[in-house]
Amino acid sequence: MQIPTDAEIRALHRAYAPTRDAFEIVFEHCRLVCSLTEQFFAGRDVDTDLVRAGALLHDIGVYRLESSPYVRHGVLGHELLASLGFPVEIRRFASCHTGVGITRDDVVRQALPIPVDDYLPRTPEEELVLYADKFHSKRNPPVFMTADTYAAEVARFGPDKVRRFAALRSTYGEPELGALSAATGYAVI
Repeated sequence: MQIPTDAEIRALHRAYAPTRDAFEIVFEHCRLVCSLTEQFFAGRDVDTDLVRAGALLHDIGVYRLESSPYVRHGVLGHELLASLGFPVEIRRFASCHTGVGITRDDVVRQALPIPVDDYLPRTPEEELVLYADKFHSKRNPPVFMTADTYAAEVARFGPDKVRRFAALRSTYGEPELGALSAATGYAVI
């Protein structure tokens, strides 16, 4: 499998971002998630190049949302990457990073506007990107979120999501957010 370079990924973001502001917000988020994943590499048997590409591409579907509900961005990203000929190993980073994973039951029970399926990480690489994504939010203004803050936010989706996040936290630990906060000026909440 050929993994795209950072320059190729940046060019894709530029090509599909509807505005310069959208590009700057989404691509910066993806770069920060990539930096966060690197904090979890030590002692793990993962394809770091694949994680890097997955982190940099995971939110590319945000550009295709228009008026669609945000939960669709993963599926839209997967579809975009498929249309560009990317292998499923890369496309899955887009479709399987939302929340702590979306199950078929979640889709049906919540009547989510995405095809009924499981959108859960299947590989350590996918899981790393999903987990790292929880620590930075594109809200306005962007912020870094502590594990406690994210745990409180995910509670609204049910106790199973709280348990899933707790398991991820136990497996990977918590990232160091201070240096990233200092470099970007984004608050840690």
